[in-house]
Amino acid sequence: MGRIGWLLVVLVTSLLWTRTSDSQVREKRLSKSRDWPQWRGARRDGVSTETGLLDNWGVQGPPLRWQVKGLGIGYSTVAVVGGRIFTMGARGAKAFLICLDEKNGKEIWSTPVGTGRPNSTPTVEGDLVFALGRHGNLIAANRLTGQLVWRTHLVKAFGGVDSVKVGFSESVLVDGSHVICTPGGKDATLVALNRQTGKEIWRAALPKDVGKKGRDGSAYSSIVVSQACGVRQYIQFVGRGLISVRADNGRVLWTYNRIANWGANVSTPIVQADTVFASSAYSTGAVLLKLTRHGNGVRPKPVYFLPHKVLQNHHGGMVHINGHIYAGHGHNKGFPVCIEMKSGKVAWRPGRGPGSGSAAVLYADGHLYFRYENGVMALIEANPKRYRLKGKFKIPSDLGKSWAHPVIAGGRLYLRDEDVLLCYDVRK
Repeated sequence: MGRIGWLLVVLVTSLLWTRTSDSQVREKRLSKSRDWPQWRGARRDGVSTETGLLDNWGVQGPPLRWQVKGLGIGYSTVAVVGGRIFTMGARGAKAFLICLDEKNGKEIWSTPVGTGRPNSTPTVEGDLVFALGRHGNLIAANRLTGQLVWRTHLVKAFGGVDSVKVGFSESVLVDGSHVICTPGGKDATLVALNRQTGKEIWRAALPKDVGKKGRDGSAYSSIVVSQACGVRQYIQFVGRGLISVRADNGRVLWTYNRIANWGANVSTPIVQADTVFASSAYSTGAVLLKLTRHGNGVRPKPVYFLPHKVLQNHHGGMVHINGHIYAGHGHNKGFPVCIEMKSGKVAWRPGRGPGSGSAAVLYADGHLYFRYENGVMALIEANPKRYRLKGKFKIPSDLGKSWAHPVIAGGRLYLRDEDVLLCYDVRK
């Protein structure tokens, strides 16, 4: 074969390899799009990118695909990755990290985490899954086998304190090679650990002049990542309000105390470009902060502060869609509300809504999924011009307060209800 012939072979082989490689990358991206790897999804914003979902549930609601029992008690919701479901539950005196088969809910493995009723959701990254127990036990386990890789304790290792005295409830963040969590200790409000070993990388302490509102320690909220002002930072809602630290070294960038309350700070902040939106209940309200560069640091400037009668989100969370905030409004209430984010103006607020109690909220394919404390699931159109209910149904298990947040992954709606997990098919 001549030189030209060899060049043709190399060219064709290269093109075939490129197509195969591109195809593999595309398939990998598509497979990841159906996963829900952590608290509030891939970006921790309660927004699913899935499409082709039902836009009306009719009278009976979506079809129930399967239902399993035996998960134990707790308010953990689920993470879904690679055909497996991860959650937590207390079975008797011990709490467990539990792995289920996505096809039928059958248990694959379980690993002890500690004691107490868990409130946090596992975080899956690579070959590891991370889980935080109510009393401060933090573990990393092999995603496939459940074998323990490392363990630490937020109280024993970092002097951890939770501000509401009911146990640690955050869902830990994994960012690259780091695991970031919130012990709430005097000199370790936030800490970064090595993802593979659990060894400490840095710790960040809350400044002494942070403000008087609230109480010392961690809260119920979970950390989110911001790139505001070109600075990668971790933003968390702790007992004394909002705190932001540099991702590379844990240096505190800014704090904001006014949004804290003396009860429980629960809702996860919303990060959009150079802004942060946060809300809490107990007659507190909501705030939009604009972040700006200040020397080598970052400074928060309030754009507006909404009184609690306009918006107070208790523990159901909020989502941001096309410049609007959708949430349940009211202390331990889920009155549907839509707020224009840049101005704080109420776009609509119809009243009580289809259920009662606090409402946990997520977004997918043009709709809001409201899960009410009394077990009612509602489908509401995400339209700032009008409120429109598209369907509702009552969860058949109804084992107590429906506080675990709903999850959508692979065209399925997952609802954890204490000892039970229900899986609904919501594809068209």
